[in-house]
Amino acid sequence: MIYLNKKSKSTNDTIRLKLPDGPGVYLFKDRSGQVIYVGKAKHLKKRVLSYLRPLPELPRKTAVMMNWAESIDSILTATEKEAFILERNLIKKSMPRYNIILRDDKQYPCLKLDIKDPYPRLSIVRKIKKDGALYFGPFSSAYSVRSTLKLINRIFQLRRCKGNSLPKRSRPCLNYQLDRCLGPCTYDIDISSYKEIVDQVRLFLDGRNRELIRQLKKNMELASGELNFEKAARIRDQVRAVEKTIERQHVVSPKMEDQDIIGLAHKNELFQLVILFVRKGCLLGNRDYLFKDKGGTASEVMEAFLKQYYPRESFIPKHILISEPVEDLGPIRDWISDLAGERVSIHYPLKGEKLHLVRMALANAENLLTGRSEPEKEDLLKLVESVLKLKKFPRSIEGIDISNLHGDKAVGTIVSFVDGLPYKSGYRNYRIKSVDGIDDYGMMSELVSRRLFRGSPPDLFVIDGGKGHLSVVKKMTDNFPGLEAPDLVALPKKDERGSGEQIYIPGRKNTLSLKSDHPVVHLLMRIRDEAHRRAVTYHQRLRGKNFKESDLDKIPGIAAKRKKLLLKHFMDINAVSRAKFENLVLVPGISRCVAQNILKFFKNN
Repeated sequence: MIYLNKKSKSTNDTIRLKLPDGPGVYLFKDRSGQVIYVGKAKHLKKRVLSYLRPLPELPRKTAVMMNWAESIDSILTATEKEAFILERNLIKKSMPRYNIILRDDKQYPCLKLDIKDPYPRLSIVRKIKKDGALYFGPFSSAYSVRSTLKLINRIFQLRRCKGNSLPKRSRPCLNYQLDRCLGPCTYDIDISSYKEIVDQVRLFLDGRNRELIRQLKKNMELASGELNFEKAARIRDQVRAVEKTIERQHVVSPKMEDQDIIGLAHKNELFQLVILFVRKGCLLGNRDYLFKDKGGTASEVMEAFLKQYYPRESFIPKHILISEPVEDLGPIRDWISDLAGERVSIHYPLKGEKLHLVRMALANAENLLTGRSEPEKEDLLKLVESVLKLKKFPRSIEGIDISNLHGDKAVGTIVSFVDGLPYKSGYRNYRIKSVDGIDDYGMMSELVSRRLFRGSPPDLFVIDGGKGHLSVVKKMTDNFPGLEAPDLVALPKKDERGSGEQIYIPGRKNTLSLKSDHPVVHLLMRIRDEAHRRAVTYHQRLRGKNFKESDLDKIPGIAAKRKKLLLKHFMDINAVSRAKFENLVLVPGISRCVAQNILKFFKNN
């Protein structure tokens, strides 16, 4: 670690001596040792020295960051690509304040068709594996992929049985009766006939619909010529359904390519990014991301998005179009190509059809940015800070709650809100371990203690409870070593309707009373209710698992299969407990040793 004395030239000399000149990652830290910025460099020494110019010569955002930076660490890597990977992992781990962070960590769904199976089925997955199966997508949302799967199941006769292996049934399911499945689970279906349906589904998902229609019409004529009018009518309905699908599709590129088109609009501190998914020349959907970066540039936001978005994506198209130039585009392109396993082009177009597509994405981004109410969110958080008289601006807020039934299966939950919006990656569930019986205060104390041990606290804790719960949490945060105590408020649920909400604040004799329609109350209630909902849901799930348990689970040698056999033979657990040795050993799978264990258990209990 190198400590920075920004007013002394000796810092520059120290960096020249200690920092290597190869590729790697550098981390700026504040006085408390917390990482505030992570960067990647091809030449570490040159890059870090560029930050040590006089503050007026630096960009505004960099100057503010350097004003807080007290030390710097560096990690040397073998290649620049390794530095990209390390930078991304460190940003995801530390969430530095001055890095542009993509907070949405979802993976988009795809459709999987395992052609190695003689009777394959379509399934929805979120990870693409190199297993020889065909993957189609990704789709822009779970709704769009489910809608596509529903349409395919209605048009084509693919099996819908769950599981990779084909189940054997004595009679087919309802889908066979509706003529939506050939019933290979029951009948001996010719593999070549089923493969013909699989090939039609592949044409449909590949966007080769006109080729598919020609094939279907040919089959329809053959069926009609053989006087199989029922089959011909079904194929006719397939043709009509596919033709309707073609009418709804928006063709944006005649080249039938897979492309991601990224448009970025910005206004003041807000950056609105829209990514359009073009697959086989057709626009399938879009996603949007909103960034707030004080003093940042559009080029920096675009670079950060490329480096954080594509490494987590299961599918990377061959062509990516961007609306902003990026400084390190060459190394980023090579790195993303390695991730995709094939050459990926990232292009900043200046003319032609590609520029037209980028302008379409940019128009979507500008339209979204116009309708955003992010400044109102900023004003709301400032209002929270003012009304509650907080020590710091509540950029991050966490709600905490506990749930139990007479002290049984007690759990605690943390929900996280960043910039007034839910941050799902910060949600946590805890099982209370050190408290027995009904002790809400003890449970709350354990929950907060475990949360503080996990890392830096939020700017504000919102507690689902009253004055007692608030006192317990305050005592824990005040006495926690090496911690700058966060702000706290408690918001109890009202037992009966009233005209306002009572908010407990540490150091205040009386509660703060606000009207129910006050915007601060709305935000606090949303966080409190979200914590309560998650705690209750988690508690119910644990209790549900407990209800499925029985005394048979406590007997050595009894697992799920043997338990099922015993209950099927004796009908209920009471009959098992009364059974004699000679009756137990008659059950398939129950050995003499296991029968002895059963007799011994029920004799002692």
